[in-house]
Amino acid sequence: MLYAIIAQDKPDTLQLRLNSRPAHLARLELLKNQGKLILAGPHPAIDSNDPGSAGFTGSLVVAEFESLEAAKEWANADPYCDAGVYANVTIKPFKKVLP
Repeated sequence: MLYAIIAQDKPDTLQLRLNSRPAHLARLELLKNQGKLILAGPHPAIDSNDPGSAGFTGSLVVAEFESLEAAKEWANADPYCDAGVYANVTIKPFKKVLP
């Protein structure tokens, strides 16, 4: 089943995010290579693809996992969690309708 992992960043954590980004992306690449990643990306803090020093307010990952518990385990092991970037993470089932 698909699950949406919706994370909110703590304020002023852009540098922590940037430092942890390579490890974060490596985990997403693994999901992609397994054919389980539907989409992933950050939420810019301003209306721009390159928000610069404004940074990001969080992230969204939609991916396939065997269960809600498996999705939670994967999300909780994210390098952004370990680095203290995320204030909170919500994981819930997702039903893709379009496209």
